[in-house]
Amino acid sequence: MKKTSLPKKLRYPLAIIALLAVLAWLALRESPQLAQVENARRGPLTRQFSEEGKTRLRQRYVITAPTAGLLRRIELEPGDSVRAGQVLALIEPVTSGLLDARSRAQAEAEIASGQSLQAAAQQRVAAARAAQTLAQNNLQRARVLLADRTLSQASFDEVDARARAASAELAAARADADSAAQRVSATRATLAQEGRSNTHGKPLTIPAPVSGVVLKRLLQSATPVSAGQALLEIGDATQLEIEAELLSTDAVQLAPGMAAKITRWGGEGTLDARISRVEPGGFTKISALGVEEQRTRVILDITSPHSQWAALGDAYRVELDFILEHQDDALQVPAAALFRQQSRTRGDADDGWALYRVVNGRARLTPVRIGLRAATAVQILEGVQAGDAVILQPDERLRDGSRVEAK
Repeated sequence: MKKTSLPKKLRYPLAIIALLAVLAWLALRESPQLAQVENARRGPLTRQFSEEGKTRLRQRYVITAPTAGLLRRIELEPGDSVRAGQVLALIEPVTSGLLDARSRAQAEAEIASGQSLQAAAQQRVAAARAAQTLAQNNLQRARVLLADRTLSQASFDEVDARARAASAELAAARADADSAAQRVSATRATLAQEGRSNTHGKPLTIPAPVSGVVLKRLLQSATPVSAGQALLEIGDATQLEIEAELLSTDAVQLAPGMAAKITRWGGEGTLDARISRVEPGGFTKISALGVEEQRTRVILDITSPHSQWAALGDAYRVELDFILEHQDDALQVPAAALFRQQSRTRGDADDGWALYRVVNGRARLTPVRIGLRAATAVQILEGVQAGDAVILQPDERLRDGSRVEAK
């Protein structure tokens, strides 16, 4: 049977029509949108926030001068080790100054005046002693008469009162005599100690209260010091803790015993820490941008072995990651893939979250239920399986069913 073929005059028009149909289909076909895609995966997930902190010693000892005097040169340097009881500094006690002519004459006059007062006081003591002896004798006779019922009780009480008054007068006279004698002795001591050291040249030693290292040397060269003046600071460098000033809105999420990480402390790796105290009182602090912030102090203990952070010292800067929640195996997607799902019936945002999955080259709007939220990733409880491709940062042009192409 002979095949029939299209007439030659119809072939070209039909080919042109087919070509135009293909071109029209290509022109009307939706072009795929480029999208950044990442797969959902399982792995550890941590919710945390970061803040700066600084190290400080648990116990700091400020060594002060116990008395006024001349401080000898301190040879210890910051960083030097000291042991408990070791002599840290020597102080020559202050020397009595020389008296001018007026002060000397005044002191001599005070001695003469004191001697006169002392003599007068001794006379009063003698008179009071005699009066007290007489009163005691009268009291003894009154007791005998009272026992014989020849003296009334009222009369006896008067005699007893006079005896007590005489004893008190004697005690007061003796106190005046002692005061006058001490005044004379003090003035004579002032004259005797003129220009002399009160310890006869023996310096006063200041020992270390604990073993540790010298943190600061506030005075070095020999110089006069006053009582209570700070000389050195010492402490145990192995007993460090971390102090951080946190925003009050962050601090309320913390509690003693929670874990933290010490990062960017200058050494290799990260160190473990644990919150020991969250101070209840806050304070106002001006930020670098000039904004008033309410902050509070949080104290942490370093739990890593000391050998790992032996290079840390007092008041060193560190960065801290405060761990609020952690899961070892959580199904998670990048936080950039999630958005609030818009209600098509009301036009407002409901409580649900959603994302776009890539299925056979098309975007599929997928409602999800989320769990733990970290800074860059979010846990997915329902709606996505491990390995599903999700679109990051979907724009407004993307719709359910849109063709997508991974970048």
